[in-house]
Amino acid sequence: MESVKRPLSPHLQIYKPQLTSILSITHRGTGVVLSLGALLLTCWLVGLATSEEAFNSLQLHASAWYGKIALAGFVFSFYFHLANGIRHLFWDAGKGLEITTVYMTGYLSIAISIILSILTLFLGGAI
Repeated sequence: MESVKRPLSPHLQIYKPQLTSILSITHRGTGVVLSLGALLLTCWLVGLATSEEAFNSLQLHASAWYGKIALAGFVFSFYFHLANGIRHLFWDAGKGLEITTVYMTGYLSIAISIILSILTLFLGGAI
């Protein structure tokens, strides 16, 4: 039996990234960040319930520069995952599947995420 030469599927090295693929990957990544953030929130709550010393130790890390970066990443992840998730709910209902609408709502998800993150972090006094 003679083997047939078949073309290889496109892969990340030759595939041109598009907004839809970048947002899909980012949506998955923000889901991971939210999971890790939930673990950190749980540690913070356990520290709060345990003792003042444990809570102060965790607060020291949360108020350090790396804690503020982690908080900013968590807040952005929350808003992006929420906005993009709502976008996906509309797709599930068969709405907004035209390519121009897909791109418009993609950029809108990014803009909403950034604006809400800035409002939350700066008006909330976290940063």
